[in-house]
This record gives sequence, structure tokens and C-alpha cells, in this order.
Amino acid sequence: MRMHTKRIAEMIEKKRDAFIKVSDQIWAFAETRFEEYQSAELLAQTLEGEGFKVEFGVGGIKTAFIGSFGSGNPVVAILGEFDALSGMSQKKGQTKEEPLVAGANGHGCGHNLLGTASLAAAIAVKEYMEENNMKGTVRYYGCPGEEGGSGKAFMARAGLFDDVDFALCWHPMGYNSIMSTDSLANYQIYFKFKGKSAHAAASPHLGRSALDAVELMNVGVNYLREHIIPEARVHYAITNSGGLSPNVVQPKAEVLYLIRAPKVDQVQEIYERVCKIAQGAALMTETEVEIVFDKACSNLVQNKLLEEVMYKNFQELGVPMHDEAELQLAKEIRATLSKQELATSEKQSSDMPAPDMVTWLNPYDGSKIPLNGSTDVGDVSWITPTAQCTTACYVNGSTLHSWQWVSLGATSMAHKGMLHAGKVMASTAIDMLKNPKLIEQAKAELKQRLGGQTYVCPIPEGVMPSAKK
Repeated sequence: MRMHTKRIAEMIEKKRDAFIKVSDQIWAFAETRFEEYQSAELLAQTLEGEGFKVEFGVGGIKTAFIGSFGSGNPVVAILGEFDALSGMSQKKGQTKEEPLVAGANGHGCGHNLLGTASLAAAIAVKEYMEENNMKGTVRYYGCPGEEGGSGKAFMARAGLFDDVDFALCWHPMGYNSIMSTDSLANYQIYFKFKGKSAHAAASPHLGRSALDAVELMNVGVNYLREHIIPEARVHYAITNSGGLSPNVVQPKAEVLYLIRAPKVDQVQEIYERVCKIAQGAALMTETEVEIVFDKACSNLVQNKLLEEVMYKNFQELGVPMHDEAELQLAKEIRATLSKQELATSEKQSSDMPAPDMVTWLNPYDGSKIPLNGSTDVGDVSWITPTAQCTTACYVNGSTLHSWQWVSLGATSMAHKGMLHAGKVMASTAIDMLKNPKLIEQAKAELKQRLGGQTYVCPIPEGVMPSAKK
């Protein structure tokens, strides 16, 4: 193991208890998009205690912040997330679904781990730079609202990544890898229908049902699905059904749509067609429709050079290993997964049965793997070279946004994966900071991949972050 990789690992291990405490506190806060006040404050206070200068409320978002150390170039951005999911409360370390508080929030995507590993990485890079009198700037980006909010896209629109030389991130998963993936761009939009109330029996002819409009819109979009590209996804949730009285013609109703496709221009095309369907539904029901753009994010742009540097560091550091108690918990949690869940997500390294915890690093060859999901890291990747990794924090075969993930998110197996990700990111950052030529090569690759395109934020000007869920 090279000296700087070993030293980074030592730095993070020295403060492991402090990092674990931060992660578990954020797990307990479980705050959803753009309402992560306690989580953001805790991370910011930790950074300030380590000598970072913190600016809060960046990009016009109350819970977004940047912690900076150093000056001048190169500038490395280490991206942190800390938002939870609504309705996913779950007791920790349990082998059955059991909410901590019924209906409350929970960290079903591991962002308590994500934000804390990035915190550990930023602090370790700062300490290494001080020890070795290195020039440059390390920044921790506190990025709120990844779940349904696209916080980084709003931050990108504000120009907060424009002077960054490269960016690093990660995600807790059930396996160890470099995230050499494509992701889906998306738009999220509210369609708010307004009609006229009336007595549903005595005078239904006087009413104009907003709920009918919502239902007709959903039917229309279902017919549209046959006529869009197969890689696209269109989801919806009725967020206001108009009330609880069937004897009233519902005067107001609302539906929230999430449209995904591999490229932003493909999402835009589908969005325009969905808007026409909404307008048609309004015409059919003689109601009015208000279209409110909520958020959007871009697809990921791969950077093979930066990924290769990250992979080299991951190989040197090895992978997280687990003790007997952790493996027993993993075995019990894995027993709760259905055959379909396992078929979707489990990993194997040979013809032997799949293990309860993955104990290897997936080989990296630079080829892109389709990711049928979205991430606002995509917007950062259009602006500056970006690479991500995953570490095994959860049992093999478990899936994102599940009670199993919430249960394991504050256990020792998750902590090990979290700290390991911090080491991988920090040692990668030092490799790049020490070699400006690598940074220039990564920038040249990004320019080549974009083929003359420049980043345009998919969120229109005037649209501001909303805590609505």
C-alpha cells in the first residue's frame, strides 16, 4: 500500500468513533428533502470544528452548505447527502419490519452513511494537505434533497461547481464497486386541476370534477407508454384526490408525475406530450389545469480516467470485512428477502451460492452499466470530472428504499462500509491533487464525451426548491 493511502486510512480510523456518532445521529434525525436542518447543522459544526470555513444557505437552499479548506487550485469537491425518505421508519438492527414511529421517516437509501463518509474523506484530505504542505482547496458540499428534490441540480444552476477541478462521491450498497454507470435524467411536475363543486346526486350536472380530470390524465398517460422509448419510465402519485366525500363533485385534485429517460432532451419530449394529455383531460372535464415544474436532474457523464484512479485506490485498500455477529445478522436479514428480490440484486463471484455479505471488489473495465434510476450527481458530472464508488454496507441482494436498509443503516456492518468509502475517496483525491496532469486529462475526457455540448440546468429559472413530498 502506498504511503498516502496508508496515512489516509490511519487518519480516518483515528476518528472512526466520531464519524460513527455523526452518522447515527443523522439516521435518528431522518429528515426529508430540504428540511434537513439538524443533519446539515451537525455536519457543518463538525467541519467548523476541524478548521473548515462553512457557508450556509448556498444556491438559495436553506439546508445547502459548503465547507472549504485551503486556497487556490486544484479544487476538489466531495459530495455529501443526508436526506431521508418519508414513511420509512424502522427500528435499527431488527430482522423484521417494525417501525420505530409509525408513519415517520427513515434512511432507506443510506444517506446518513453517504454524507458522513464524504465528511470523513474531506477531513482526511484536509489533514493530509496540512501535513504535507500541499496547495489547493478541498470542499465538502452539503447537498440536500437528493430524494425527489435534485438539490445538486439547483446548486449547479447557481454556479457552485463551476470552479471545481474534479468531484468525488459514493453510495452505500450491497457490493463493492466503481459506479461506472449511466443514469436516467428526470423531470418532476405537479398537475393541479381546478373544477367546480356540486351535490353529486342532486345537481351533478352543475359540477366539474377535478378528480375526473386526474383520472382521465392517468389513463391517457397509460396509453402513451406504448409510444415512448422503452428505456423511459413514467411514474405518478395522486397527491390530492379532492377530499373524502363521494357525494361531492371534487373541485380540486392534483397528481405528481416523475418522467425519466436516458437523456434530458428525451425527457423533455415526453414531458411535452404528458402536458398535452393533461390539457386534454382538462378540456374533456371542463376544468382548468395548472402545471407546476418541481425539479429535474441530468444523466450521469462517465469519466474513465478518474474512475481508474479510484479503482486503483480501492484495490490497495481492499474491502470491508465482517465479524461473526455481523454475518449472523446479515444471514437473518437476508432470509427476509424474497426470491424475486434476490434475483434482482444479489451478486456472485463464482458458481458457489451467493454469500450473505459481498467480500470482493467488482472488476472494473470502464464499460458503462445501465442504472434504471436517477441521481442529481449527474448534473455535477456535466460540469466537472466526477467519479463514484460503492461499498458493501448492506446484505447481498437487499434493495434500496427498503426496511432492511433502514434497519442496517446504524449497525457496525454499515459503519465499516461507510468508513471504507471515506478512505477510498480521500486517497483518490490526494492522488489527483498530487498530479495536476491527471486532472487536465480528466477534463479533456469530459470535454470529449460532451462533444461540444455545454451544461444547461434542466430546472427552469424561477423554479425554487420545495419541501413538498
